Amino acid sequence: MSSKYSGLKIFHYQDKLDTLEKTKSEISAPIHIRIKPTNVCNHNCWYCAYKSDDLQLGQDMVEKDYIPEQKMMEIIDDCKDMGVKAITFSGGGEPFTYRYFQQTIEKLIDKKIAFASLTNGSKLNGEIAELFAKNATWLRVSIDGYNDESYAKARDVKEGEFSKIINNMKEFTNIENRTCNLGVSFIIDATNYTKIYQFCELIKDIGVDSIKLSGCVVANDGNENNKYHEPFFNEAKELSQKVKNELEDENFEVFDSYHYLEDKFDKDYTWCPYSQILPVIGADLNIYPCQDKAYNLDNGLVGSIKDKRFKDFWFNDKDKFFKINPSKDCQNHCVANGKNQMILDYLDAQHLGFV
Repeated sequence: MSSKYSGLKIFHYQDKLDTLEKTKSEISAPIHIRIKPTNVCNHNCWYCAYKSDDLQLGQDMVEKDYIPEQKMMEIIDDCKDMGVKAITFSGGGEPFTYRYFQQTIEKLIDKKIAFASLTNGSKLNGEIAELFAKNATWLRVSIDGYNDESYAKARDVKEGEFSKIINNMKEFTNIENRTCNLGVSFIIDATNYTKIYQFCELIKDIGVDSIKLSGCVVANDGNENNKYHEPFFNEAKELSQKVKNELEDENFEVFDSYHYLEDKFDKDYTWCPYSQILPVIGADLNIYPCQDKAYNLDNGLVGSIKDKRFKDFWFNDKDKFFKINPSKDCQNHCVANGKNQMILDYLDAQHLGFV
């Protein structure tokens, strides 16, 4: 089965790889952009990286921030002009609470830019659900609870929210002419690991196309995260593998990403290729190198587009992409770490004929 989660997609963009290094004068457009349209969220997850005092992500986030409608339309126009291939919406806040989300999606459809979103699924209904079902590439719902009681406790919401979201997803899968891949990200923690298989059976039964299993991040330090997961790691891993072995088929992809986290934290390289491939536009109109440095102004800020167009910012001064030194500034969780290592290995390869 081909994987929607493959880390090798960048190698389909040879031209982009050839412009990444500082020694190359050319600056090429990002391939993919993550936009955080609003910092408002209607859930309050206990492990939320944007609200937890134990995590650096979101340390400078202002909850009331959102991208004004006119600025969002300008960003999309620029992305079209630049040749950006795809846009993903995520938090900060819950993208579906963004007051101009439908106008944004309609603009992307008109401009023929591929789009996707992360969501808690609570507002996945009505016209916006129809637009996503028939036009988006993918949609991924983040879930931690396994029933109404556990979900309400984990997210500080009223009981019944879990059932509502399950029903929203079920109805989404039944929308006529749906082409959007619906996935779920199940966040494994000490309260839900015994329910991994049971939950995945439920998700498959309602018609979800894929599931990603990954551990919650509770600290900036990899060892601290591993210490949290250690008491139940083996049992959780066994269940995640059982899901992969028994439930995956041609209609249901299982991406087992549950593992100890050292490889997401430790970095020995001095520049970040992915800051030029998949940057983040925050609701504060600042540009960040990745989702794991978003709203971190001390050592995660690439620049601002508050008073300039995104395309003008991007193509001016390549040095901005090299201000952040991952070996010093990014000793935190980093989803792009493995991809960065592959790219740097590719760029540094010698004796090329001896394959």
